[in-house]
Amino acid sequence: MKRIDRVIWDFNGTLFDDVGIGIRAINTLLMRHGYRPIPSADAYRELFGFPIVEYYRRAGFDFERHPYDMLAHEWVAEYDRLEPEAMLRPDAHAAIAALSSAGVAQTLISATEQKMLERQLAWLGLITCFDATVGNDNIHAAGKSELILAWSRDHIDEHTVMIGDTEHDFACAEAAGLDCLLVTGGHRPRHALEACGCPVLDSLTACAEYIIKHNASL
Repeated sequence: MKRIDRVIWDFNGTLFDDVGIGIRAINTLLMRHGYRPIPSADAYRELFGFPIVEYYRRAGFDFERHPYDMLAHEWVAEYDRLEPEAMLRPDAHAAIAALSSAGVAQTLISATEQKMLERQLAWLGLITCFDATVGNDNIHAAGKSELILAWSRDHIDEHTVMIGDTEHDFACAEAAGLDCLLVTGGHRPRHALEACGCPVLDSLTACAEYIIKHNASL
């Protein structure tokens, strides 16, 4: 096993605890347009996934009545309104600092639109914590597999681990030839994460400790 040189962090649900406002935003849209709201956080976690357009279908939207592009813009407006109520996970800063002190480089790659991502990182005090922050060029959140593939091609000499909270994060890491750690408490249930077959941990602190212990053991 090689020393882990770099961590690629996911943002939403991994560092940023936005599950609550995500549920409220989607339920506002569902009720606005005459659909049943998602009844609980557990139900939400079972429905959520990438691409987001398919998650909207599972939530109940009929795109012939309410086109996805319209809903995506409405969701962003509602999410922006609620965003100040969400916070980083309580151990986010500590985990980032621990990895930095251990000499592990850190990058953030997100399905969030780039300008929105940079604005969030600025007000959360994370804008200087990464050597690069990479987001999408649109609001449709189709995923980040191409972003991670492009990054890994430019950093092929590094042993990199992805840290995320969904199967999509695992799939992106696998496609790019990266290792992956998944953390519970985000947008997907534990049983879905465990089905990926990679380590599933219960905190960001545990993720950082896993990497630091691995490097110390070499």
